Amino acid sequence: MLRFAVGALFLLSTLAAAVVDDGDGRVAAPPATTTPTTIDVGPTTVPPVTEPPTTTTIVPVPTSAPPAPAGPAKVVVSSTGVVLPVVGTDGGTYAVTTPCGKRASVSQATPVHGVVVLDAGHGGIEPGAIGPGGLTERVLNLAVANHAKGALERAGYGVVLTRTGDYRMTLGARAAVAKALQPKAFVSIHHNAEPDGPRPEGPGSETYYQLESAASKRLSGLIYEEIVRTLATFQADWVADRDAGVKYRTNNAGDDYYGILRLTKGVPASLVEFAFISNPSEEALLSRADVQQAEGEAVARGIMRYLTTDDPGSGFVTPYPRSSPAGSGGGSSNCVDPPL
Repeated sequence: MLRFAVGALFLLSTLAAAVVDDGDGRVAAPPATTTPTTIDVGPTTVPPVTEPPTTTTIVPVPTSAPPAPAGPAKVVVSSTGVVLPVVGTDGGTYAVTTPCGKRASVSQATPVHGVVVLDAGHGGIEPGAIGPGGLTERVLNLAVANHAKGALERAGYGVVLTRTGDYRMTLGARAAVAKALQPKAFVSIHHNAEPDGPRPEGPGSETYYQLESAASKRLSGLIYEEIVRTLATFQADWVADRDAGVKYRTNNAGDDYYGILRLTKGVPASLVEFAFISNPSEEALLSRADVQQAEGEAVARGIMRYLTTDDPGSGFVTPYPRSSPAGSGGGSSNCVDPPL
């Protein structure tokens, strides 16, 4: 028990992004925070938005925490809080893959595991979409991922984040975390830009699933239900793509278009686009701490429903063909690793 307590205190002081494997099959999750993070959108003033009504949602809760996997560590968190897939060991040193996809060795690291892996899209010099008021997707995505992690851990689930800070991380490195841990669910968190459809009555949220995975499709449908239900309780001048909903997207070879879905095959994965950060009205919502928390908790509910029920999900649409690229980035060019 002493070793367990020391390990838990270590992670609380260096990382709020992973579940510690203490070696005896138990999982220690960090305590829930009661003060959600507020994102600073810069000097631009964002107009106030009316507070949404309070709602209560009952979500299924597991009967026990997930057991620690047997065998050598597959993913570790460094002393600086960076999550690293393990490719080999040499005594007390771990050979790891860095966020930039390079090889490195670390000795001060703690094994982690989880039944859920959450991926905060973009980071570092790749800001993702940027709102007219200065809100960046890279920071917003991480805030929402941390809220989702907290909600899942309070329910007893082990969770690992691929990215724990505002640094660059390649798509290959993100996928390597998921492939190493083989979680029951992997969710990549994003916010949208450049709508092309008429104004909808409610949120224009989207989720993408792996083309050949029925599990990925169901996961995406359940998360979609929860995020649309949640965002609809807020007031905004919503925008959307004309095929908003739960869908797939293929590349020229007929495979999954999005690298994070293509590279995580074998793990049920979903890519979430919550709302349009490029829309001033929606950016105003997304800059609020309560909305960030609501989005994260919606993702958590969708994941828990996927893990504990047979609900099929909904919102499935047939996407229209797209030829224009959906942004760039995710490679290793000019990538600088954070301190390990």
